[in-house]
Amino acid sequence: MERMERQFAFALEADKEKNIIRHTLVSDGSRRENDAEHAWHAALMAVLLSEYANEKIDVLRTVTMLLIHDMVEIDAGDTYAYDEQANLNRREREEKAADRVFGILPDDQRDRFRALWEEFEACETPEAKFAHTMDNIQPAMLNNATNGQAWVEHSVRLSQILKRNQTTPEGSQSLWDYALGHIFLPNVKKGNIIDDAN
Repeated sequence: MERMERQFAFALEADKEKNIIRHTLVSDGSRRENDAEHAWHAALMAVLLSEYANEKIDVLRTVTMLLIHDMVEIDAGDTYAYDEQANLNRREREEKAADRVFGILPDDQRDRFRALWEEFEACETPEAKFAHTMDNIQPAMLNNATNGQAWVEHSVRLSQILKRNQTTPEGSQSLWDYALGHIFLPNVKKGNIIDDAN
C-alpha cells in the first residue's frame, strides 16, 4: 500500500500544475493557459504530429516527457521563454524542484521520471528533440491564434524567437518550416513580432 499511496500522492501533487499560469493565452484569447493545459496540449500534438519527426521516435516516451516536463514549475514557477533575467537561474530552481516533486514517487518511478526530465532538458535523443519541437510550437500556435497578443505584450523580437527555436528543426524540420512560414514570419509582417533579425 505504501507504493500506491506514494503514486497517488504524486498524482495529487501534479494537480498543482493547474495553478501555474503561463504567459500564453488560450486560443480564444479569453485567459492565460496553465501548465497542465500546456502539457496536455503538447502531448496531444506529439501523438498527432509524430509522423513529421526527423527520426523514428517512441511516441509514448515522448508523450510522457511532455506530460512531466513542466512539473518542476510547481515549485520553481513558470519562467517566461523570453525573460532573459529569470532564465539565468532557471536550471538551479528547477533541479531543486525536481528533487522534491519526483521524490514523492516510489524510488524506481522517481528515478525513471527524473531521468526522463533530464533527457528532455538535455535535448539530445530523438524523443527529447521532438518533445522540444512540440513544447516550442504549441505556444507559437496559440500566440498566432490570438493575433500575437502575448508577443505584442512582451515586445518579442524575431531574434529571440529564432534563438529559442534553435533546436526546433532538430526534432522536425517539416514542422519548423511550417511554423516559420505560417506562424512566425506572417506575425513579423503584421507587426506582432519585432523584426530585428536583419
